[in-house]
Amino acid sequence: MSEASGPVALLRRIRVWLILFVVCLVLSGVTAFPLVTELRFIEGALTSWAAPVGELFPGLVEWIARVRVGLDMADAQYPFLLYGNDWLAFAHLVIAVAFYGPYRDPVRNIWVIEFGMIACVGIIPLALICGPIRDIPFWWSVIDMSFGVFGIVPLLLVRRLIKRLEAVQEARAVAGAPRPQAVGGP
Repeated sequence: MSEASGPVALLRRIRVWLILFVVCLVLSGVTAFPLVTELRFIEGALTSWAAPVGELFPGLVEWIARVRVGLDMADAQYPFLLYGNDWLAFAHLVIAVAFYGPYRDPVRNIWVIEFGMIACVGIIPLALICGPIRDIPFWWSVIDMSFGVFGIVPLLLVRRLIKRLEAVQEARAVAGAPRPQAVGGP
């Protein structure tokens, strides 16, 4: 068995992909908190220094302006509505914490990876059903669905690496070799 496909190398690759996935989850969560400020910034950018983008995509500019007006009104008159967005952000952070289990012991906690894959698949029907109900433009629903598509790719890779690690560990156990500790640093 080459060192590149050995248990230590597999564990390292799994952890790198998990860290990338968790960083993306955390960024998605953290950026959901200041949504009003972000939309003001994006709208300002699309009408100033990023105006060429706005000229290419006038529907995007109109949508951002509409959402910004709605959020400004909610923020001014019904700020409690934005509390739901805070919960969305928090949920991203909590889910990110769950991936510490596979980081520590990928084989034992493969279910977390599979849970994440199910969540990624679930984004698609959610966007297709709730998008039209909430008057979300279809192209924006496609952007939302892309989070599920892009999210499942590293999870599929990690799951495949975990299955390889499990096979290597089982082969080593049959041969009587000690199992390397999964707990600890990279």
